[in-house]
Amino acid sequence: MNAEVRRSRADVVYDTVNVAFLALLLIIVLYPLYFVVIASFSDPSAVGTGKVILFPKGFNFNGYDLIFKYDQLWVGYRNTVIYTIGGTALSVSLTLMTAYAFSRKDMAGRGFIVTLFIIPMFIHGGLIPTYLLVREMHMIDNPLIVMILGCVSMWNIIITRTFFQTTIPQELFEAAKIDGCGNIGYFTKVVLPLSKAIIAVLVVFSAVGQWNSFFNALIYLNDRNLIPLQLVLREILTSQTQMMQQLELGIGDQDMAEKTFLAESVKYGIIIVSSLPVLCIYPFAQKYFVKGVMIGSLKG
Repeated sequence: MNAEVRRSRADVVYDTVNVAFLALLLIIVLYPLYFVVIASFSDPSAVGTGKVILFPKGFNFNGYDLIFKYDQLWVGYRNTVIYTIGGTALSVSLTLMTAYAFSRKDMAGRGFIVTLFIIPMFIHGGLIPTYLLVREMHMIDNPLIVMILGCVSMWNIIITRTFFQTTIPQELFEAAKIDGCGNIGYFTKVVLPLSKAIIAVLVVFSAVGQWNSFFNALIYLNDRNLIPLQLVLREILTSQTQMMQQLELGIGDQDMAEKTFLAESVKYGIIIVSSLPVLCIYPFAQKYFVKGVMIGSLKG
C-alpha cells in the first residue's frame, strides 16, 4: 500500500498562487475574444456606450445582416482564399527546394550563396526601391505580386535545412546514387515522402501568415476587386474612426450616431467571420506549430 505523500504548507501556497496566476492569465487572453463574440450579437448602441461587459445586451443580428449583404466582403474573402492557397503552395515549394540545395554539402559555392540569402534578413532595400521595381515589372494591380513578395522566408529555409540534415541520413543519398538516382529523383522520391512533418509545419506557417497579411495588397493593389479580406476590414475600421471623429466635433447628427454604433457591431462581426477559418483549423494544426519551434533543438 502506497503511503500518501504529505504536502507542506509551502506546496499548498505555491499551488494556490500558481493556479491563481494562470487563471488570471487565461482571463486576460480569452476575455478580448469573448468580448468580440458577445459584442457582435449585442445591440450596437449598447456596445458603443460601453454597456456590454460580460453578457450580450439587446441580442440581435443587425450587424451580421449587413455583413452577409456586403458584396465587397465576399470579394475580399474569395481573394484571400486564392492568395492563401497560391501563396502557400509557392512558398512551400520554393522553401523545400532551396533548403534541400543548402543541405547538400557537395553543392558548389554553398557558403557564399547562403550568405547572400542571409544578408537581406538584416539589410533590406526598402519600400520605395521595391515599389519602383514592381512598377517597372508592370505588376501593379497584379494579384501575383501579393503571392510572390515575401513568399520565401530565410527562417523557414533554415528550419527546413536543419530538418533535412538531422533527419535524413547522408547514407540514404549514397544508396540512392548507387541505384542511379540523381538529385531531382532523390528529392522527389525520397526526401519529400520523408518530410511530411516539416511540410505540414511550412504549410501552417505560410497559410496563417498569408491569411493575415495586408500590407503588400495595400501598397500594390488599387483595384477593389483584387483586395483581400484584411483590407476590407481596414476600410471599415477607418470609416468608423472618421465617423467617431465627426461626432466628437459635433458635426454628425443622430442618424450618423446610429450608423457609427452599427458600424461598431459590423466590425466585431467581420472579425468573427474573417477569423473563423483560422480558429477552426488551428486546434488541428497546433501540434505543427510546436513541432516547428522544436525542430533543430537538442534533447537533454
